[in-house]
Amino acid sequence: MPVTIVIGSQWGDEGKGKIVDLLSDQVDIVARYQGGANAGHTICWGDETFVLHLVPSGIFHEGVTCVIGNGVVLDPVAVLDEIRMIRELGYEVEGRLLISHNAHLIMPYHKRIEAAREQARDAGAIGTTGRGIGPAYVDKFARTGIRVVDLLDRDVLREKLRVAIEEKNAILRSIYGAEELDVEAIIEEYVEFDQLIDPYVTDTTEYLCHALQEGKHILAEGAQGALLDVDFGTYPFVTSSHPTAGGCCTGLGVPPTAVRRSIGIVKAYCTRVGNGPFPTELHDETGERLRRVGHEFGATTGRPRRCGWLDLVALRYTSMVNGFTDYAITKLDVLTGLDEIKVCVRYRYDGKETTRFPAEVQTLSRVEPVYESLPGWKEDITGAERVEDLPAAAQRYLQFIAGYTGVDISLVSTGPKREQTIHGAGVRIRAAV
Repeated sequence: MPVTIVIGSQWGDEGKGKIVDLLSDQVDIVARYQGGANAGHTICWGDETFVLHLVPSGIFHEGVTCVIGNGVVLDPVAVLDEIRMIRELGYEVEGRLLISHNAHLIMPYHKRIEAAREQARDAGAIGTTGRGIGPAYVDKFARTGIRVVDLLDRDVLREKLRVAIEEKNAILRSIYGAEELDVEAIIEEYVEFDQLIDPYVTDTTEYLCHALQEGKHILAEGAQGALLDVDFGTYPFVTSSHPTAGGCCTGLGVPPTAVRRSIGIVKAYCTRVGNGPFPTELHDETGERLRRVGHEFGATTGRPRRCGWLDLVALRYTSMVNGFTDYAITKLDVLTGLDEIKVCVRYRYDGKETTRFPAEVQTLSRVEPVYESLPGWKEDITGAERVEDLPAAAQRYLQFIAGYTGVDISLVSTGPKREQTIHGAGVRIRAAV
């Protein structure tokens, strides 16, 4: 069986958690391939809402195995808190959650350095979550990181940590004037963590490749969104890993030939958290309305999200980079009640119009969006069971997205709950329409 990738097509917060939760009952394994505890995946059913940061959303489906791959940077406190929460909800974790022995660990000094660096940047701050993600990836590629496998030998761990912490203490003291860290206290903390996490640790690459040979279906989920990719996003206002399709293969160790489907999660409008260019951002009452009705506040940080109209120039770019086979449209219900809905179809830059997405921020921060206006709708769509049940204006909006980008729509979310979704074999809004 193949690998299906679920990818955020914008700047993250597109509703990937709900989509992964919905698709999990069709697969054998759900695997997270990059990022850290700076991304919250929200799941709602009944009157309950749950936020997961590291454990894949498929953990709430019996019989589904969940994998945290080598491309993830692991926060010990966060993953243990999630395991505890899942158990308290009555779900089995042992035997169903596997953690790569090659995953890098987020250490206390990563969080301390990130906070000090952001504070020093002042107006030039990137707007990180302060979870230590960036510094952990820096150490990974500098070949000085601490991996899960390093926890197995206390002496090896002590030596690696001593070298790392002496260097980080020098940086904290000399550059940022911050308090230093205690080597022995950190060693003891992480040795204890090793004892708690040991039942879940394995060679996940070998596990996943054997699963493919046995005909099992893997659903791979990324964190954040494609426009935050360190190579293809709005650098430097990006994350420190690859949320794009290529990150799946390197973050899990599965071959690219196994990937057969790439689902782009598309919010019906655009949002962004933190700093960086955002061409369609709204600073008016409509932007406030989208934030209020869409409950646009970070699942991890609680920060209010910047809101704006859907940017089809950016969406066509991320569709190209990721090879999206189909879209899952989320939060369509948030647009209900608007008289007019605008969609960005081109950029104007230095008096000329273009459909090229310039990932370089110097250009993107200066472009002016060129909009096409579509009629809105007033009818409540949260109970819709088929595309045909949607108002004509909502159907036209979806058809416009598919037609402009050349990508079919296979799922439409009309509310936060599982049941508020139009999906199944009969749902297909064709790009040719």
